[in-house]
Amino acid sequence: MQLDDLYRRVIMDHYKSPRNKGKFEDGGVSIDLNNPTCGDRITLQMKVEDGVVKDARFVGEGCSISMSSASMMTDAIKGKTLDEALQMAENFSGLMKGEAVEFEYEDIEALSGVNKFPARIKCATLAWNALRKGVEQAKQ
Repeated sequence: MQLDDLYRRVIMDHYKSPRNKGKFEDGGVSIDLNNPTCGDRITLQMKVEDGVVKDARFVGEGCSISMSSASMMTDAIKGKTLDEALQMAENFSGLMKGEAVEFEYEDIEALSGVNKFPARIKCATLAWNALRKGVEQAKQ
C-alpha cells in the first residue's frame, strides 16, 4: 500500500466515523466559523480547566478534508495546555505550507498532501482557525 492510499484511508475514516462529533449541553468555549469559499461550517466547543483542554467537540458540515481535520484536531488537543494546543495550530499551518512537521497524534500527518491543492488548504485549516480563536477566548 502506498503512503497516499494510507493517508486517504485515514482521512476517510475520520470523515465517516468522526471523533468527538456533537455538542456539550453545559457550555464551555464555543467558536463558530465558516469558509465562505466552499460553504464548510464548524462549531468548535472546548471545556478548559486550569489552562488545560479537558474535552473538545465539534459539529459542522463540509467536505471530507474539513470534517476529518476537525475530528483529528479535537482528538489531538485533549489533555493539552492552551499553549500546547496553540503550538499545534502553528505546526499545522507549517504542514499546510509544506514544512516537515511531526505530530504526537500521527493521523494529522495524513493531511500533509492537502498543500498540493491550494484551494483545499482553507478546508483543512478551518478547525485549526477555530482552535486559535477558542484558545484566545479561553485565555480571557
